[in-house]
This record gives sequence, C-alpha cells and structure tokens, in this order.
Amino acid sequence: MDQARPRLIVTADDFGLHPAVNQAVEQAYREGVLRAASLMVAAPAALDAIARARRLPGLAVGLHLVLADGNAMLPAQQIPDLVDERGEFNSAMVRNGFRFFFLPRVRRQLAAEIRAQFEAFAASGLSLDHVNAHKHFHLHPTVLSLVLSIGREFGVRAVRLPAEPGMGPWLRPWLALMRWRLDRAGVVYNDHVFGLQHSGGMDEAAVLSLLQRLPNGLSELYLHPATHGGLTPGMADYRHVDELAALLSPRVRSAIVGRYQLCNGFADSAVMP
Repeated sequence: MDQARPRLIVTADDFGLHPAVNQAVEQAYREGVLRAASLMVAAPAALDAIARARRLPGLAVGLHLVLADGNAMLPAQQIPDLVDERGEFNSAMVRNGFRFFFLPRVRRQLAAEIRAQFEAFAASGLSLDHVNAHKHFHLHPTVLSLVLSIGREFGVRAVRLPAEPGMGPWLRPWLALMRWRLDRAGVVYNDHVFGLQHSGGMDEAAVLSLLQRLPNGLSELYLHPATHGGLTPGMADYRHVDELAALLSPRVRSAIVGRYQLCNGFADSAVMP
C-alpha cells in the first residue's frame, strides 16, 4: 500500500437499522466508494444486513454498539435500569452517563448488554473489523473500559476515535484520554473522523468539500445512507438519499482516486499491528 498518500476509510453507520439502509449499503459498496459498515446487531433489519454482508466478502463490517436511542439485545427484565418495557434505550445520554459511572448495579447491566452485542456479532460469522458506538457513546470512559475489556475476548483490534478537526475544546481532554487508553490496549484507531459536523447532511457537496482538505494519516468518513428517508423520529431531518447519492457520485470517486488510499476498513488500512 502506498504510504505517501493519506489513507481513507468510507463507512456507513446504522447497518441493520432498516431494509432501506441495508439496500443502500449494498448498492454503495457495489457501485460506489463505500468500503465499510457498522452493524447494529439488535436492530430490526439486522438479519437482512448480515445476509447481505455475507454476499459482500470485501465489505469490512464492524459492531455499531447501541446504548442509546435504539434496541437492546437482552430482554428488558435483565437490564431494567437501562431500557424501557419494550427493551429500548432512551436518548438521555448525559443522565445515563452519570448513572453508568456512579451506580454499580447499572454498570453490571451495561456490561451484560455490551457482552450480548459482541456475542451476537460473533454469532453472525462475520469478521470483526472495528467497533464504535451509536452517537459515539464509546467516548464515555465507562463504556470504553467495557468495550476494551469485553472486546478483547472477541478480537477487537480497531475502534473509531470521534475526533473531527474543528470540534469544541471541551472534547480535547476526553479524546486525549481515549487515545491514551487505546494505545495502552494496543488497539488501532483513526487519526481523524469526518461526519460529526455534517451528520445527516453528508451530501455530494459536503463530501467533496471534505475531500479537498483531508489531513495526512488515516481518516474515516462516515455517512448514514438509505434508499429513502423517514426511518426514525430521531433522524427526521437526515437526508439519507442525498448521502447515498454522494457515495455513488462519479465526482466523489474522482476526488478520491489518485489522491487517497481507499481502504477496505481498518484491517486494510496498513496500520494494524
């Protein structure tokens, strides 16, 4: 692999959330620049996503850990402090973050759910390329500790670092701590990520603008493509179709070819130990 060019991973999040997402992931891999996807193992269309991934052996698939605003793997009776009676996490991430840190009972349930999601991914038979969390909840120190300790048993080798240039200074200490812990664990991570500031709006213009100024090192560009919108109330303003169009865009492909080393996930990024 040519180390002189910046390396780039193009990832779709929320694989398994809905058939429209899964169809977009398959199309963007076959016809566009998408090379990786992050799987929600407890989401409604997870089995369809796994079946599609098995037909696409070159697609790098990772675990998109869901601990907020989504479905849990374990039944509600086993994790009553984490989910409602339907087995769904809420989106009160600040409140839940305090509970993860200060309440041992909640932390035990959290560990059980994280383990269950790793086990479900392992049962899929797919190779684990990376781990990240829905809404980047793995930036939370307690969540990251559990991801690293439990994930070691499942062969975790790469974790997304949610560090996008231009982010607020309040995040820098958390990111520095995360880098230190990933280094200490021998886990690979990206140097930069792009998609946070344009979440839900990574259309062709936004992607082309980013591709004009990617820094050296390993960058991950992540999107939320789907063949139609209206997938969840929390994503009502997401322009999923425009994001799929960006992944299929000949202009985007031309902006990548010759300038960046497009990697099939972290395993192909030439930075694995």
